[in-house]
Amino acid sequence: MTKRVAILISGGGSNMVALVDSMTGDHPARPVLVLSNDPQAAGLDKAAARGIPTAAVDHRPYGKDRAAFEQALQAELDRAQPDILCLAGFMRILTADFIARWDGRMLNIHPSLLPKYKGLNTHARALAAGDTEHGCSVHQVTPALDDGPVLGQAVVPVLPRDTADTLAARVLPMEHALYPAVLRKFATGDRTPVFLRSGLSFPPSNA
Repeated sequence: MTKRVAILISGGGSNMVALVDSMTGDHPARPVLVLSNDPQAAGLDKAAARGIPTAAVDHRPYGKDRAAFEQALQAELDRAQPDILCLAGFMRILTADFIARWDGRMLNIHPSLLPKYKGLNTHARALAAGDTEHGCSVHQVTPALDDGPVLGQAVVPVLPRDTADTLAARVLPMEHALYPAVLRKFATGDRTPVFLRSGLSFPPSNA
């Protein structure tokens, strides 16, 4: 049975676009909603241009009432009836109660090789630590920030003259490759991790 996927975004939605564009042909899932906490998020227009239903729940009127905000989010999700929820640059921390409703069905992509560098400013932190490799991870969402089971990682080298911006620019295409690869397996119930290295399979084959 084809899985229904909702994608939560806050901005331009480049990972959302990668996910949506991958869900064609024999893919085991289809996008049914792109939902944002910002009515002006550019990703909403990109989704609409692809024929994907969109909705927005502006978090600002809710102030610190996260429960009310999440109730409104859930109402939009209830209308779309997704099986899987993908966070793709969604910049709001979700409560444990919300996450519990989606336990085992929610994915997130994070720009570091977890468990390193949970939270923000991951590229700058990798450079400050002198890391020789950096990348991104897709994981199941749990109440602990960036702490759920890792279902995929993509690795890029850190170059001698890298800045946070150049490193981020090198990681982003790997995000766009990794997230769709993980979602395709996840939608079939396969939780075997996916590993990518600079666009090639990792570990390398013996061929």
